[in-house]
Amino acid sequence: MSNIADLREDYRKAQLEIEEVESTPFQQFQHWFQMARQSELKEPNAMTLATCTPDGKPSARIVLLKGIDEKGFFFYTNYESRKGQELDKNPHAALVFAWLELEKQVRIEGIVERITAEQSTAYFQSRPKGSQIGAWASPQSQVIENRSLLEENVQALTAKYEAAETLPRPAHWGGYRLRPTVVEFWQGRSSRLHDRIRYLLQEDNSWKIERLAP
Repeated sequence: MSNIADLREDYRKAQLEIEEVESTPFQQFQHWFQMARQSELKEPNAMTLATCTPDGKPSARIVLLKGIDEKGFFFYTNYESRKGQELDKNPHAALVFAWLELEKQVRIEGIVERITAEQSTAYFQSRPKGSQIGAWASPQSQVIENRSLLEENVQALTAKYEAAETLPRPAHWGGYRLRPTVVEFWQGRSSRLHDRIRYLLQEDNSWKIERLAP
């Protein structure tokens, strides 16, 4: 087995110039996200979501981006999960997108808020029926004795809603929007001299754009 310390790549695919980026991080993200989709990357909307307890203990996991507007980035989950409980107590969070095939990374920091019940219901009922059943069946992040509990819950719900096209949304499940205050776009460059462009939200809601050393 090779030494992990010897694993490395020299990035040469692209560059990122401050004069060429969009005026807002949302526009720049959309530009890069379209590149990721057109490159047919598997699940380009996969992102790391990092949350933190009030006393500073972090946790992170992969979730899926499900929308973006000029206010922020959307995702959905069980409100009673670990991330949901941490966000209730500490709404500061961070997202990371890593499109390694494109040698690109996006880091986003900001404040998370719940979206409206109507928005959550509309998205929930647009999901495949199996996913709707799964949201009801799983007591996310809770200790369970075995997988049989989940399978029995799925069977019972499948029978209960056999004739229904959609399920009602569980009260414990819904969407969040992360409103960014900092967004950084990272482009890999040769010899680890990477390009880093950061957007900082100003008091007047404009964005300050600056280059960071790699």
